[in-house]
Amino acid sequence: MKFLDQAKVYIRSGAGGAGAVSFLREKYIEYGGPDGGNGGRGGDVWAEAVSNLNTLIDYRYRQHHRAKTGMHGMGRDRHGAKGDDITLKVPVGTQIYEEDNETLIADLTQEGQRALLAKGGNGGFGNAHFKTSTNQAPRTANPGQPGDERTIWLRLKLIADVGIVGLPNAGKSTFLATVSAAKPKIADYPFTTLHPNLGVARIDGRTLVIADIPGLIEGAHEGAGIGDRFLGHVERTHALLHLVSGIEDDVAVAYRTVRNEIEAYDETLAARPEVLVLSKADTLDDDLIAMQCDELKRESGKDALVMSSANHTGLDDVLRALMEPVAAARDVENTAMSDDRWDRSTLASVPEEVADR
Repeated sequence: MKFLDQAKVYIRSGAGGAGAVSFLREKYIEYGGPDGGNGGRGGDVWAEAVSNLNTLIDYRYRQHHRAKTGMHGMGRDRHGAKGDDITLKVPVGTQIYEEDNETLIADLTQEGQRALLAKGGNGGFGNAHFKTSTNQAPRTANPGQPGDERTIWLRLKLIADVGIVGLPNAGKSTFLATVSAAKPKIADYPFTTLHPNLGVARIDGRTLVIADIPGLIEGAHEGAGIGDRFLGHVERTHALLHLVSGIEDDVAVAYRTVRNEIEAYDETLAARPEVLVLSKADTLDDDLIAMQCDELKRESGKDALVMSSANHTGLDDVLRALMEPVAAARDVENTAMSDDRWDRSTLASVPEEVADR
């Protein structure tokens, strides 16, 4: 299935049904009076996050979505049925923006999470609604209210624990294919990876969801290469795995190039815990490895791990280093969720008059 992480969609909720003007006319009922029913409410437009999707490709080929109009009211006090709702099924991690592609409407980060995008119009009142003691034969009814219509942007940001960053051909896809069951395209030319890939790695009985994105080059934030749009897929990660190829002429420059692009994109992302790794160590001798690691430490201020996906060396050390910040972030999230549940249960047991204070 083709990967698509952004789509523009037009939506319209259903209009309400019109109320009816009707009078009861039956034999032996001298004063039947008004009996026009109300119109039904128009259908709503919802978005729902589901787990069995990982792309927005469905919205590339179907860009218009309309909910059903409410049924009109009828005589004998028959009210119109509500129009059917429609639900846009989107992958978990989808953000929904206004037409300007900047104003956030909803961020669906959990399976089953729903957001109301367009509310259906109310149905009109039939003439039976307007009957009073002084107006016993009203001949007026309301039309249904129109539905809402708007154009929205759907933008997918993958949810992963770790994001892999680096220059093209730094060994990102090879690492993902080695530590997980993912099958990204691997070749010895730049920009082999054209869209993000996800894989699940296991270490010490625990799992890590890892996202691999296309490589960054100098000027990516200005559109050079594939640009930095795919960095959005690692915004939700707990840690970054920065791979620097050992065959680079200057590993310090390679490291700084990628860091500059990340910092230009988002300072919050740049502040995430980072595990620095010298990759493709199987192509280097021990002296060159030591020299490259020294250069990386001088540039980054941190020790670099050494890894070779081809020889399967150093992989466990890298995964364990990644698990530390991920486990810490998970503990914080679990604590926050527990505190939130405790607050809600406590508030539910407090008397109403006390809770209102």
